[in-house]
Amino acid sequence: MPLEMPAHPPTGVPQTLGSRDHGSSLEHHKHPTRLLFKTRLLLLVIVIFGPLGNVMLGKGMKRIGTETSWAIGDLVHTLVRILSSGYIWLGVASLLTFFVAYLLVLTWADYSYVQPASAISYAVVALLSYFLLGEIISPLRLAGIAVICLGVFVVGRTQTHTAERKPH
Repeated sequence: MPLEMPAHPPTGVPQTLGSRDHGSSLEHHKHPTRLLFKTRLLLLVIVIFGPLGNVMLGKGMKRIGTETSWAIGDLVHTLVRILSSGYIWLGVASLLTFFVAYLLVLTWADYSYVQPASAISYAVVALLSYFLLGEIISPLRLAGIAVICLGVFVVGRTQTHTAERKPH
């Protein structure tokens, strides 16, 4: 069954959020400012904890080193080192936090808004890579990240069109 696209978002709903009929939409219509705050807060969690988790995993794995042997004993030893790394566990915890926030925000916000808005995490990755991993970020890479951030700014200013679900 095709979904119809409304011409404008429902009255009282912020432009960056859509309206879906899945239980809590009445609350969303009554408190659009609170919903916008929750969306921005969860996007902040997504933008910080996704890159932090990946950088922590990277740092942990670099400390463990390259595995050159595929012998079972060597692989088990590497696995034990991985599971005993604090950086790995910080990375896993950060990525779990990211994942929960991502799932929650997708229950009410448009994916076409969330995904581009969370792309600002590319800038966070560059900062964390520089400060935590000691990586050198080239001017060309910085320019590319700036273009991505500009795109995020543009998408954040656009009006969303969300398909409302019709009762079955």
